[in-house]
Amino acid sequence: MTTDTVISAQNLSLTFQTNDGPIHALKDVTLDVAKGDFISFIGPSGCGKTTFLRCMADLEHPTDGSITVNGASAEEARRNRAYGYVFQAAGLYPWRTIGGNVRLPLEIMGFDKSEQDERMRKVLELVELTGFEKKFPWQLSGGMQQRASIARALAFDADILLMDEPFGALDEIVRDHLNEQLLGLWARTEKTICFVTHSIPEAVYLSTRIVVMSPRPGRITDVIESPLPRERPLDIRDTPEFLEVAHRVREGLRAGHGYDD
Repeated sequence: MTTDTVISAQNLSLTFQTNDGPIHALKDVTLDVAKGDFISFIGPSGCGKTTFLRCMADLEHPTDGSITVNGASAEEARRNRAYGYVFQAAGLYPWRTIGGNVRLPLEIMGFDKSEQDERMRKVLELVELTGFEKKFPWQLSGGMQQRASIARALAFDADILLMDEPFGALDEIVRDHLNEQLLGLWARTEKTICFVTHSIPEAVYLSTRIVVMSPRPGRITDVIESPLPRERPLDIRDTPEFLEVAHRVREGLRAGHGYDD
């Protein structure tokens, strides 16, 4: 582990006990995430991608091995509010306005009203939702709701953003636009991002490193360093460099063959 490591998993395993017997979700996962990394996790359904993210967030607890976030336990990191978490569904409260949803964690954390308003304004500007603070979630498209969810996760300015397939339910055109926006946001904020996806093009387009995982029990079978520049227009996806990385990811997934849930 180097000095700029913000997340470190060492031989992490997790087994769920169920009425039908144990389910081995993760096995011997070792990975260091450096400050400012954009890491994507890709693998077949049920391979433990989300479970690994939830271990970082202290929402699941490893049965073996260890994980640290900012040099502390995952539980301490959660208490220190070291990360924002963006779920697959936007999860906005329908009775609160967009501004009210974004302010919610700030209210819970005891920020005064003027600070709440200033932070809300800044993060809505970051995700290009200025002027929508008085709208309700049902008045926004799915893509806009996800941007509001990202704004809420950014509101208290944690250095780490954990994102669990946030664009998976959106159509391709909207997804492309949000991918571009997310890269821009990452460049402006210099957050460390861990991102779960099922999409090879999305993983390659967004990431500094792509972590390929095997079917259950989830293991890391490859970690691919991206040769792409940090500035990435969408048409970079047609370049030989991009296609070469995508091919390696696809081969890694194929080598782990078996796509049972």
